[in-house]
Amino acid sequence: MYDKTVRRRRAVLGLLVAGSLILLTAYFGESGGGALHGVQRGTSEVLNPIQEGASVALKPVRDLFGWFGDTLDAKGKVEELSAERDRLRAELARQDNATYENARMAKLLKTTGALGLDRYGPKTGRVILASPTVWYATIRVNKGSSDGVRVGMPVINEQALIGRVTAVFNGAAQVTLLTDTSASRPSAGVSSRAGKRNVFGVLEPLGAGNPNDLVLENVAPGSKLKPGDRVVTRGTVSDPSHPSLYPPGLPIGVITRIDREGTDTEEIHVRPYANMKDLDFVSILTRPRAGGA
Repeated sequence: MYDKTVRRRRAVLGLLVAGSLILLTAYFGESGGGALHGVQRGTSEVLNPIQEGASVALKPVRDLFGWFGDTLDAKGKVEELSAERDRLRAELARQDNATYENARMAKLLKTTGALGLDRYGPKTGRVILASPTVWYATIRVNKGSSDGVRVGMPVINEQALIGRVTAVFNGAAQVTLLTDTSASRPSAGVSSRAGKRNVFGVLEPLGAGNPNDLVLENVAPGSKLKPGDRVVTRGTVSDPSHPSLYPPGLPIGVITRIDREGTDTEEIHVRPYANMKDLDFVSILTRPRAGGA
């Protein structure tokens, strides 16, 4: 039974193949106006409207699937572009920060070298905390006792003297700035000299008012100082038996005005060179001078 079915199917297939060959031979052999060409034209005329209608009916479906495909592709591209944008943005931020830090560090090293401070064992540190108020002006740096930092050591930035160490921890130190006006702080006056005549005095912060306004006190009468005169450290201490922690010649600021000039209540105002609100890298001078002159 199975063999008969197979033979029957093979016979039908052979007849179909033979018929197809005969029709193809006849189709290509006859002229354009032949019967087979006519059948083809008739069939096309019947089926073309059906095909066109089906095409029009299915177009929204094709468009919908195409929209979904395009949307998914676009979403994938957007995600890739967003990731690339975030990566480039982070890389640019790192480069900008590195450029900024290198510039600040270069200025600090240039200042240290220009002032000949290498012999004072400068330790470069980063400001890790700043006082939130202007009246208690302190910062904290990431250098401490393990780095040889001790209380009383002077601190500079790339511009000038900014203060001294007032507390030390294992990996950090607190620096009280020259402009600190807190009543609880110990006396932080800096022995200074000003102008071309090297007039001596003690630089102190004002008790109230502008925290960036220092005053030069204990100046001899008739000093003839004037606005624009520079103020630097003198490099002495009140007790000659102890070495000075302030090397001579460290820049501090410039005289801005003189109130009640020539009177017993003369007040000489000094603006610090350093911007106390823009401190990032500082240098702590860890070695005092050998003498107290």
